Amino acid sequence: MDWTANSIHETYAGLEGRELLKPLIRDFAGKLAVVSSFGAESAVLLHMVSEVDKSTPIILLDTGKLFWETLSYRSMLIDTLGLTDVRTIEPDPADLAAKDPDGTLNATNGDLCCHIRKTIPLEKALRNFDVVVSGRKRYHGGERRNLTPLSLDGARIKAEPLAGFSALDIELYMVTHKLPRHPLTEIGYYSIGCEPCTVQGGSADDPRAGRWQGTNKSECGIHWTQNGRAFEVAAAK
Repeated sequence: MDWTANSIHETYAGLEGRELLKPLIRDFAGKLAVVSSFGAESAVLLHMVSEVDKSTPIILLDTGKLFWETLSYRSMLIDTLGLTDVRTIEPDPADLAAKDPDGTLNATNGDLCCHIRKTIPLEKALRNFDVVVSGRKRYHGGERRNLTPLSLDGARIKAEPLAGFSALDIELYMVTHKLPRHPLTEIGYYSIGCEPCTVQGGSADDPRAGRWQGTNKSECGIHWTQNGRAFEVAAAK
């Protein structure tokens, strides 16, 4: 089917959370992947996915600069939730050798670092998928403030089942389902990315304050089209 913003809305209107994941995973079996950072709030979306289909492909971008606690948390959630198809994607060694041979590019050109360590590897990993699901939320602010549960990136459907969830919704879900927490949240990390670009900080109202601190950067770029344009948002009715 050739999807448009309106046809997506008509098919999945009013759904969010697990109730949006159920029909998407059913309708796009083998063509849907979940992108997860295995960060501070990742357990909520991954738990929902596990309750629908534990074999759903989950993609983690291992940039080579993740906290060891994140990689440990990945293993914990795989075991706890019974996920059977977690794929760890790494940047191309040739790209690193050409653009970041000493591993310090993040300090001088954060956008390029994210591009070779995240955007390029992810696009390759998603090449055969028609739907990509992520756990972004409007309450995180910035470019995420206007998120809708469904949108288009060219011909690919973007799904954000937690777009409308608040910090309290996330916390209640974690507590209700007794989900394990990322170890760094216990020492003041509200949002967790690569180690060199993440510091302790943030709050329930502004969880991403500890990311790329001291710069005007707020996104790594994997959630935007290659030419930098925002997604076509499914029109509300």
